[in-house]
Amino acid sequence: MAVAVVSVVAAIVLARVASMRETAGLVRCTGNLQQVARAVLAYCNDHNQTLPGADATAPNNLWWWYKEPVKGYLGLTGPSSANDVPFACPSDRGYSDPMPFRLSPRFDYGSYVFNGVTLPGLPNIAGWPLSSVKNTKQTLLVMEWTAHAPLSWHKSKTGKNNMPFYCDAQSVVGFVDGHVSFSKIYYDGFNAAYTRDPIPGYEYQYSGN
Repeated sequence: MAVAVVSVVAAIVLARVASMRETAGLVRCTGNLQQVARAVLAYCNDHNQTLPGADATAPNNLWWWYKEPVKGYLGLTGPSSANDVPFACPSDRGYSDPMPFRLSPRFDYGSYVFNGVTLPGLPNIAGWPLSSVKNTKQTLLVMEWTAHAPLSWHKSKTGKNNMPFYCDAQSVVGFVDGHVSFSKIYYDGFNAAYTRDPIPGYEYQYSGN
């Protein structure tokens, strides 16, 4: 009987510790993304109130490499690395690669992406003047990569697995007006979330219109 009681208590303690770690990770991730959003907006202030676009300072996929022109606003100098804490979500588990995005040079050592997927026909705000974004409170600026799936690194319905995508997975996202939230992301069951704006009832959009 005593062994059974000890086992139950140990299970409760471990569950509480895991919950506390999850909460702490979400708090840190939210704080980091808030810094990144402010850095992007500071960049805009110094560049004619214009959002990052494809140019010589971000020659690769702007989706990830927006980091290069904005990281200096967070005091980061020199080549990007896994030590760039503001760009790292502690709960980042990556996707298809065997390491988190924040540890991978392929993703410029960052967990967060810019709303700048410039593939034909997809909504984005790359290179837009801020004045052209009609709904700054609802238009996404930067976000955890999971908002593009959607998945969740914090309240996952798939455990540590990155499949399947599912509707209303929650991600930390930042908006053009500067605020950050932990938001549900729409999934229609077929198309990745970033390929379209959600149906009515969600608090975000990818398009700037």
